[in-house]
Amino acid sequence: VQLVESGGGSVQAGGSLRLSCVASGFTYSTHYMAWFRRAPGKEREGVASIYSGGSPTYYADSVKGRFTISIDNAQNTVWLHMNSLKPVDTAMYYCTARLGRPVRWYSPREYAYWGQGTQVTVS
Repeated sequence: VQLVESGGGSVQAGGSLRLSCVASGFTYSTHYMAWFRRAPGKEREGVASIYSGGSPTYYADSVKGRFTISIDNAQNTVWLHMNSLKPVDTAMYYCTARLGRPVRWYSPREYAYWGQGTQVTVS
């Protein structure tokens, strides 16, 4: 399984970015995808998660109402739409995946596959 993220960059506070993650190597139809982030000096944090069927979705309280996770299985792609970005959103963002429903969607231990990450910087 390979996960390749793109779409990161530098943006001013209040701006928007859309992260993309293209997955390959999946042979199962039921999986969960998620976005995590790691800010300098902090633990990896769950941002949002989505089932391959499009729902349910889960969000960290810190991003609810600002970020939206979506998935297109035909394109093997999951997106993270980020609006009203804040400096505290600055982090490396990682795409991740697992087979089956996680017990704790926000725990990085629940996920087996990880991308290399894409940097988001908000100033």
